[in-house]
Amino acid sequence: MLSRLALKAAKPAAFGAASFSARARFLSTTGNFAAQAIQGSKGRQMPQTLSRATKPASGMEATLTLRDGPIFHGKAFGANSNISGEAVFTTSLVGYPESMTDPSYRGQILVFTQPLIGNYGVPSNERDQWNLLRHFESPHIQCAGIVVADVAEKYSHWTAVESLGDWCAREGIPAISGVDTRAIVTYLREQGSSLARISVGDEYDADEDESFVDPGQINLVKRVSTKAPFVVEAHNPKYHIALLDCGVKENILRSLVSRGASVTVFPYDFKIQKVADNFDGVFISNGPGDPTHCQATVHNLNVLMETSQVPIMGICLGHQLLALATGARTIKLKYGNRAHNIPALDMTTGQCHITSQNHGYAVDASTLGSEWKEYFVNLNDGSNEGMRHVSRPIFSTQFHPEARGGPMDSSYLFDKYIEDVMAFKACQAVYKDNRPSQFMLDILSKERVGVQPEPLASAA
Repeated sequence: MLSRLALKAAKPAAFGAASFSARARFLSTTGNFAAQAIQGSKGRQMPQTLSRATKPASGMEATLTLRDGPIFHGKAFGANSNISGEAVFTTSLVGYPESMTDPSYRGQILVFTQPLIGNYGVPSNERDQWNLLRHFESPHIQCAGIVVADVAEKYSHWTAVESLGDWCAREGIPAISGVDTRAIVTYLREQGSSLARISVGDEYDADEDESFVDPGQINLVKRVSTKAPFVVEAHNPKYHIALLDCGVKENILRSLVSRGASVTVFPYDFKIQKVADNFDGVFISNGPGDPTHCQATVHNLNVLMETSQVPIMGICLGHQLLALATGARTIKLKYGNRAHNIPALDMTTGQCHITSQNHGYAVDASTLGSEWKEYFVNLNDGSNEGMRHVSRPIFSTQFHPEARGGPMDSSYLFDKYIEDVMAFKACQAVYKDNRPSQFMLDILSKERVGVQPEPLASAA
C-alpha cells in the first residue's frame, strides 16, 4: 500500500519526457542552475555556484532602506545585486552559516547584533553518515540578504573553505557592513519588523514603495518544501516517521535518524492522513512565513487527528499549523524571537530551558481548546512556546530542540517523541513492520526534490 502511494506521489517528478534523475532529484552537485565543482582550501568541496552569482561587491557603496523609516549607508561585501524583504534581527553570537541556510529565514533580511561576523569563515558542504549536510541546514543560503556592523574579510577555522563575502557573492546574496546595527535593532524593536531593501551602488529612492517585496503576502512554505517525497534512512532502523516538510532543517532529520527512525519526507500539503497508518509517527517541521497560508496542511492535520492515533510532534511552524488544526489562532509578534539564548518554562516540571528560536508568529494560548494544555512559555515576553494533548501522544514546541546553532537543553524532546512512538507500537494488537521497503528506498530520492533558491520577486 505504502509503496504504491509513494510511487504515485513521486510520479510528477519521476516520469515524463525527461529522465528521473534530471527531473526528480535535487543533488548538491548538479541542478538546473549552472553548478560548478569548486575546490576550497585544503581540497574541501564547496557548494555549487548559482546562476544568480556575481563578482563580490567588496568596497562598493551600499544602502539599507527601511520602509517608512531611516536609511543607513555602508559598504557592500556580498553579491552585486539589489533585494528587498522583511528586516529582522537575531541576537545569536555564533552559527551564522546555520542561520543563513535555515529555510525559516526565506525572504528576510537578517540583521546580526553580534558586532563581528565572518571571522570563522564558511565551511564545506560535506555530508555525514546519513547523507545530511554536516554544517548547513539546507543546501543554499535562504535569507534574502544580511546586515552586519563589521565583516571579517580574513577568516580562520579548520572547517572553513571560503569567506562570508565570497559565499554570499557565489549564492547571489547582497550584504552590507559598516552600519549601526544597534540603531537598526532599536528601530525594529520599537516599530516592529519592517520591510527593507539593500541597494548596491546608486541609493534607493524610498518613495518607490512598489519596489518593496512583502514576504508576508507570499506562501513561502511552497518555495522551500520538497516537491516530491524523499527518504533519509537510519542505520538498522526500528521505526519509520512521516515528516511534512514545511522547510525542514537538516538537524531535525539528523535528530530523528540518529535515534533509529528512518524518515520519509513529504511535501507540506501532502494528504498525510491517507498514509499515516503505514508509519509509526508523524512529524511537522519548521518553516517560513505566515502559517495561515498553509490551509491545505491545516485541513490535512485536522483530519489526521480525527482519524488516526499516531504520535505527532511539531516544531516552530509545525507547532503553529498543529494549533490551527485544533481550532486555535496564531498572531504575528512585533519583532519575533530569533536567538540562541531564550528562556522557556516547562509548565509540567517548572524547569527553565535555554532555547534556540527563529519565528515571527506565535500561537495565541488563550484560544487553545479544553483538550490542550500549554506546554512551554517564553519567560521574556510571555508568548506561547508549546502545547500538548491531555491524553494523546501529541505535542509541539515553538522553539528548536535540535538547536543548530544553540544550546541542547531541550533535545530530550526528541527522546520523548521516540518514546511515544515505541509505546504506540507496543500497544497495537497486531505488530506492523512499517520500516521502508527496498522498493521505496530504490524509487525515492535521498535528498530534497526540486527546491531552488529563486528570488521572491520572480514568482510572487
